[in-house]
Amino acid sequence: MEIVPFDPWTLVMIAALNPAIIIVAFMLGRRADQWQKLIVAAFAASLAGYILYWLVAAVGLMPVHALGGEAAVFLMGFLLGLVWAGLGYFLARRRG
Repeated sequence: MEIVPFDPWTLVMIAALNPAIIIVAFMLGRRADQWQKLIVAAFAASLAGYILYWLVAAVGLMPVHALGGEAAVFLMGFLLGLVWAGLGYFLARRRG
């Protein structure tokens, strides 16, 4: 799969399909005892997702040629991380 420079759909898919964002956000959201901590969980998940994205590109598993939207990848990861953290938070509150 070749990644074209600054394709908004590609940026959304990179953030949406990043397993680090999903796992970190959901787990931190489950452990949060206040809803305000979901913002911190989303930030941490976005950072973990971006590090995973960088490692995959550095190893050469995914060809990246001047994507041009690194900030957008982080922002999309944050927004999706907020959704996953919220889901984990509300499922944990509902169960307990």
